[in-house]
Amino acid sequence: MKRSLNFWDILAWIVLGLILLWLILKTLGIINSPLWLEYAPIYGAVYIAGWQIHKLAIVAREVDGLKRFKDATINEINNIKTNCKINHKIRG
Repeated sequence: MKRSLNFWDILAWIVLGLILLWLILKTLGIINSPLWLEYAPIYGAVYIAGWQIHKLAIVAREVDGLKRFKDATINEINNIKTNCKINHKIRG
């Protein structure tokens, strides 16, 4: 199953790319910024990490729901098999 990127995924990748570019330019001494501004990319990275963790939590809930559905389906199939055997023995 192929998953396409949505707007927020693309935005997250752009922000991460800009943070990387900023870090490279800062390391090379091209960017000289005040101390409060130096922490902005770190705050951005923390925000994106929290957002990704939130997305993973949503996926985990969906997977749990699928597992419950799978278990219920298997139980239903086993009940049908059991009922078929009982009905077959009664008629036979």
